[in-house]
Amino acid sequence: MKHIHLIGIGGSGLSAIARLLLESGYIVSGSDRQLTPIMEQLQLSGARIMIGHHPDHIAGADLVVRSSAVLSDNEEVVAAQAAGIPVLKRAELLTKLTTHKQVIAVAGTHGKTTTTSMLSWMLSSMGLEPSYLIGGISKNLGTNAHSGKGDFFVIEADEYDRMFLGLRPAIAVVTNIEHDHPDCFPTVDDYFQAFMEFAKCVDKNGILVMCLDNPGSAELFQQVKRQGMKTTTYGFYSSLGQVQPEYKATDLILNESGSFQFRLCKYDNPLVKVSLQVPGKHNVQNAVAALVVADQLKLSLEKAVQSLGKFLGTGRRFEVRGEVGGIIVIDDYAHHPSEIRATLAGARSRYPGQSVWAVWQPHTFSRTQLLFEEFTQAFEDADHVLVTEVFGAREESSNNFSAKRIVEAMEHPDATFISGVSEVPKYLLDRLSAGDILIILSAGDGVQISTNFLEVLSQKRSATHA
Repeated sequence: MKHIHLIGIGGSGLSAIARLLLESGYIVSGSDRQLTPIMEQLQLSGARIMIGHHPDHIAGADLVVRSSAVLSDNEEVVAAQAAGIPVLKRAELLTKLTTHKQVIAVAGTHGKTTTTSMLSWMLSSMGLEPSYLIGGISKNLGTNAHSGKGDFFVIEADEYDRMFLGLRPAIAVVTNIEHDHPDCFPTVDDYFQAFMEFAKCVDKNGILVMCLDNPGSAELFQQVKRQGMKTTTYGFYSSLGQVQPEYKATDLILNESGSFQFRLCKYDNPLVKVSLQVPGKHNVQNAVAALVVADQLKLSLEKAVQSLGKFLGTGRRFEVRGEVGGIIVIDDYAHHPSEIRATLAGARSRYPGQSVWAVWQPHTFSRTQLLFEEFTQAFEDADHVLVTEVFGAREESSNNFSAKRIVEAMEHPDATFISGVSEVPKYLLDRLSAGDILIILSAGDGVQISTNFLEVLSQKRSATHA
């Protein structure tokens, strides 16, 4: 098997796999609906990239891999099957790619990209040369994937389409569990049971690392503990009452960068002091998860802390895109109510006393309608809220649902609905002033808002000072 063709190569999952395959010596080709920057980078690295889908694109391939968003009637999938070429989903390929490696898998509704990025950077900076697959670009590593020579393989264990069931982790981290992806998991129990199945995938000599702050992951802890699985826990406190986390973050205070420093304790015994550059208490939880893994691997916690102190974050996770005229523009991938709350709380701690503008593009109709009430209450830490129309992604509205209904249901003092993404920069231009913080919250094409706003803001500033 020398030539692997990836259908949906522009997505975060398959683009990372493509990078790893290229570094492993495979011939890589791929197709997607439109060219993206990450596809251009893959092209420069040697991948053959095709825009659109056509049966001829699979020519010469020994194996075809399709993303979860690619349906079985896709013309490239059909052509491959007709030609007798195996067609796999990500889960099946990952089983093959991770064989003979010590897999560290990070799962959870939120925080898995950042925690995976932290672990990948931590192990790399300690000279352990891990392989890794991350659902975003690590700012420290400059990429989302790498085929390393070391024993460890760090991987973001995505629950969508049950991808994470293709893994056999030595260490599995579960950051939290909150119902999401209703198009794949219609009920809360469907979603939880997928994580139960993931827990059973852990190697018999492996360990599950779970956050007790979250009721969902705390419930998982209780259930797997009854089944005799090896576990450890972390967090600030416990949603289980008297059962406290084994690893705990204590003595949190803001540091000079507006992020947190804290003390890591195990069974209330102080281990190390940690100071982060990435903001928000959610990133303290992510850092603790990474340090728990380091401790379980019997690595130097002092060296692990040093690397995490230099961790700069991951693309589209509280990513400062620019500052013009004292207005700071930030992109964030948050598309779930809990993620939005965490991101806005992080903004409050980093920029105390400054006015926060939140622009949110809802992602998928099923999620937006399922979590309707939670979304109406997720913006308390924003002074001003703009909501655009839903980005349908792989879905179409079945009942003419509009995000305008969420704005109408909000009790927020300043919430506005603007249907089109392209209209947002013009609306903001005359309303923001020096010292304001603008955060774009989107998992869809809303990412263009930050770029367009910075452009029009720069043009306005240049004209004013001409």
